[in-house]
Amino acid sequence: QVQLVESGGGLVQPGGSLRLSCAAPGNILRVNGMGWYRQAPGKQRELVAAITIGGRTNYADSVKGRFTISRDNAKNTVYLQMNSLKPEDTAVYYCRSEVTTWATGVQRQYWGQGTQVTVSS
Repeated sequence: QVQLVESGGGLVQPGGSLRLSCAAPGNILRVNGMGWYRQAPGKQRELVAAITIGGRTNYADSVKGRFTISRDNAKNTVYLQMNSLKPEDTAVYYCRSEVTTWATGVQRQYWGQGTQVTVSS
């Protein structure tokens, strides 16, 4: 079992910045695609940004130019730098990783526990 560990959420004023991190510790053979999703109250979970093992990125239109996804393959960690935050960015943010462990040799999808981001004055 792989436990993704998220950190970096919190309360920030409009226009502020936050950086989220998500690590996949443990006996990992490979981490393929990684991404960040968010879910606001009463809404469906939506993709925010994704990054391939080769570094190719994809963003939701609502965050383009403000958010940057990156990864450190040596640390099996994905980051989300969020700038120019708006109240509508308020949500629980979840990371997702496609992980293959040494134990199974099979790629599976894992989710983080979620971290709250609140943008409010």
